[in-house]
Amino acid sequence: MSKVFLISGLGADTRLYNNVDIPEDDEVVPVDWIEPHETDTLETYSQKIIYQYDIRPNSIAVGTSLGGMLAIEIAKKVNLKKAILISSIKTVKEAPGYFSVFRALPIYKLLPGRMLNKLGFLIKPLFEHLKDSDAWLFNDMLSKNSPEFMKWAMGAVLKWDNLTIPPNVYHIHGDKDRVFPVKNIRDATIVKDGSHIMIFDKAKQVNKWLKPILKK
Repeated sequence: MSKVFLISGLGADTRLYNNVDIPEDDEVVPVDWIEPHETDTLETYSQKIIYQYDIRPNSIAVGTSLGGMLAIEIAKKVNLKKAILISSIKTVKEAPGYFSVFRALPIYKLLPGRMLNKLGFLIKPLFEHLKDSDAWLFNDMLSKNSPEFMKWAMGAVLKWDNLTIPPNVYHIHGDKDRVFPVKNIRDATIVKDGSHIMIFDKAKQVNKWLKPILKK
């Protein structure tokens, strides 16, 4: 039996994994966000996650988007059995071009923290095809995130400069991902018509690849 730590993406919580099929003999541990210090990087924040959740060698970390980047940082510190990235990036070399723009013009810093929780209209194109009840869930996850966390996370993601891919990393990515375009992604299993939220809305296809990885 392995402990499987589920780490969600920016603006989401572990309800993102509602449709994921984890083998019954594994122990699932949802990872909730903890408040960062304003000076934290993804590297230092990942260490806090390790301590908070007692992540030990031979554990499995599954991370989506921001969660995948944290899974990489955790795997650099703990000898994980597997680090599984979904709709994420492994290194800064896979980051999209707009990262450079927002590093140079960090507009998010000018927005009041509370406003970041009301920006659902900006991410609506990511889940415009969802039925109303599912779209409501994504808006609810966004609205319940700490404004301070949202602002910190945006900056930490943009400043991430990792170039190291630790051992035992697996990557599942959609060919229609608008946040992390597939053209920048290397060495990943590609899900046809998979969007940035395919872990939720195309869980059947993602599970097809995820379950064998978990069982290895």
